[in-house]
Amino acid sequence: MKEHKTPPAGKIFKYKLDFYYQQSLLYLITLIVYAGIRGTFDFDRLPLLEVDPLLYIIILFVLISFVVLMLNKARDRKLIIAADKIIFHNKYREQEIALVDIEWLHIGRERRVQTAGAIQVVVFKSKSRRRLYRIRIGRYERDRDLLLEMQRISQIVPKGKRPVFGIR
Repeated sequence: MKEHKTPPAGKIFKYKLDFYYQQSLLYLITLIVYAGIRGTFDFDRLPLLEVDPLLYIIILFVLISFVVLMLNKARDRKLIIAADKIIFHNKYREQEIALVDIEWLHIGRERRVQTAGAIQVVVFKSKSRRRLYRIRIGRYERDRDLLLEMQRISQIVPKGKRPVFGIR
């Protein structure tokens, strides 16, 4: 039997699932309204409700959105900020980055992506990895607390200028 690993102590920030709930609900309401209108009124030019391709497409969207919601809920993504490390946690694995291994950290704005009204992004480079880590603050619950924690960490680790992509 697989042992369930509990996350280490620290401030835990859960990944927001609001978007997935809203998307699933919107598709479900669309299905109910469409089926209600089609079932109530008689449209001569449209196919019968049982063979209506648009109805099947809406049902497909509803099913896919609920499957994606359940998969993301089961994944149980969390960001854990401990005193000496940052931990990316999900149901299947955990990735720890010690603060002493962070080469540089930058807190700034992201022009192209706006998540939940917040445009804050934290980008940092680990000494052991070539690619950058990117944390979009608005994608986590208690985003103000997370931003304060990242600002606390930025006092400890070296600051870095956000790289211009495509230029080395």
